[in-house]
Amino acid sequence: MLFVTNRVLKEGPTPYNPNGSLGVPRRVNFDLKNNQAEQSVYFCRRDGTDNYTEIGSQTFFNELRNSGCKQLLFFLHGYSSLPEPAIFPRASELQRLFDRKSSGYVQVIPLIWPCDDDFGAVKDYFDDQVAADASAFAFARMFQKFLSWRDEHSTLEDPCVKPLNMLAHSMGNRVLRGALLRSVEYYQPAGVPLVFRNTFMPAADIENTSLDIDREGRFITDASRNVVVYYAADDLAMRASKVANGNPTSRRMGHTGPARMENVAVNVFSIDCGDFNNDYDPPTGHGYFASDPNGNPGIVFNHMWECIRTGRVPTRTQGVRRFILTP
Repeated sequence: MLFVTNRVLKEGPTPYNPNGSLGVPRRVNFDLKNNQAEQSVYFCRRDGTDNYTEIGSQTFFNELRNSGCKQLLFFLHGYSSLPEPAIFPRASELQRLFDRKSSGYVQVIPLIWPCDDDFGAVKDYFDDQVAADASAFAFARMFQKFLSWRDEHSTLEDPCVKPLNMLAHSMGNRVLRGALLRSVEYYQPAGVPLVFRNTFMPAADIENTSLDIDREGRFITDASRNVVVYYAADDLAMRASKVANGNPTSRRMGHTGPARMENVAVNVFSIDCGDFNNDYDPPTGHGYFASDPNGNPGIVFNHMWECIRTGRVPTRTQGVRRFILTP
């Protein structure tokens, strides 16, 4: 499994050879006790549990281009998630579910930012919020590296045509929002290009006005053909988020969806998952976007699959962008 991270590595930053080339490939591992957000990003491959190789961006992008998959899905995880206990198993679960739909059609690539492993949920949340904001710079660099690689390697004779999709869960949406904002600030002053076919935002731990056309999250809508927000009013993690942010009246995207649909772009869809989220992930009702309680593709997953497969967002009534998703 390929992945990108800005976590601190035990082996330190990527070395350079005397001739100026990168000293990759090299064996690497995470320094899990250090949750400092690196400004560098490391392009890696997971060969097994705790078995990682840094391969560099050029090899990374070339492997994605030359793989047999038809579409790519980048996965930005939520808070308090460490690589082996949480992130890689969840990415593997998503890969298994996609392969059940159509083997080899979608390739899942985790984007790993530095969550904390302290004890105490509120302290964990606050530390991770800082790390998420600080990680925006690194993943802005990742996006820029990809855009530069795409410009150099996509030609009329041999274009790179694999659609890209983004799945950002929970606080991962804070990383995504910041990364695109920093991309515009430092690399793309004219605005972000259309990069993603679909951006999925389940249980998004950002303000429910973040996607408004005058707010920082608007670049998510600019960079995506479809933006699909999944939310649930009884997601307990969203209530904890309000407490941790010191503002119990704050409304989170993962609780309500966009505050006002008239204030967001027309490619934004708001989908209420409150009828089943706690059946999928008791007792918090927060991680409901993958398999159902029996390990089969879940309701949200099936909806995401149709978005990926068709490039369109399935709705019950044409033209309606806000609706309830039911079992």
